[in-house]
Amino acid sequence: MSPTSSTTSASSSSSSFGSNSTTSSWLVHGLLSGAAIAAAAGAYVVISTRRSAKFRSRVVGIIPARFSSSRFQGKPLVPILGKPMIQRTWERAKLATSLNKLFVATDDERIAEICLGFGADVIMTSESCRNGTERCSEALQKLRKKFDIVVNIQGDEPLMEPEIIDGVVKALQAAPDAVFSTAVTSLKPEDASDPNRVKCVVDTHGYAIYFSRGLIPYNKSGKVNPHFPYLLHLGIQSYDAQFLKIYPELSSTPLQLEEDLEQLKVLENGYKMKVIKVDHDAHGVDTPKDVEKIESLMRERNLS
Repeated sequence: MSPTSSTTSASSSSSSFGSNSTTSSWLVHGLLSGAAIAAAAGAYVVISTRRSAKFRSRVVGIIPARFSSSRFQGKPLVPILGKPMIQRTWERAKLATSLNKLFVATDDERIAEICLGFGADVIMTSESCRNGTERCSEALQKLRKKFDIVVNIQGDEPLMEPEIIDGVVKALQAAPDAVFSTAVTSLKPEDASDPNRVKCVVDTHGYAIYFSRGLIPYNKSGKVNPHFPYLLHLGIQSYDAQFLKIYPELSSTPLQLEEDLEQLKVLENGYKMKVIKVDHDAHGVDTPKDVEKIESLMRERNLS
């Protein structure tokens, strides 16, 4: 398989803040039990010029995966209770009902071979992709079918609930003024100072204001306020496909570079990002020590 090739298929198919109603409308709870998504629609259209019953209806999921990593070399292939982490992520994502198609996008032959072995469809991408969003963008360009929404499913989130994937898709479908949607959950106090746990603040309509590796908001006492509902950003994110095609062409921005957070480039360029709040207590795998935590959680939940 050549890194410049496009798509390889293993098969032909894949299957609170505020007390008023305005501030509470963006909160989404009970996703683990399959509760319905409630998201407010925006007032104007940025990418799409017309709203219809089939608005952003064609959805593809892409799991970007690279072998090289400064913090965890070969992370996608690390065993999680006997299976490669990328396989765990793919199996969970396959359960999402909103995805019309699911792919792994990688620049590494080792990852591609493993993924084909467990039945995933693979898109080979270049080594020049600087982040997962750019890898998703390149993968989208190589697909023959047209899609309206691309869901970037982080390969290091092996316990991502399929309901959360469906939630960010529905949120973007319901907000035509947004080009991006993502999810947050409650931040645990012990994670407040961890730069690997990205924090988020939103406005009263559920649109992202800012993301940071530091604690936000940060009060003048310099201490964590145990009564404030801090938010932890989850890696899952979806994009309007038209926007994703132009994302790599946008210039890098100062805040994006300083925080090393790709979603800040979206905000700094003036685009809107819809956010949903979900119940999710499993962390992604950022460092080798996180593997043991994930395996322990899986044992508690009887996940094989």
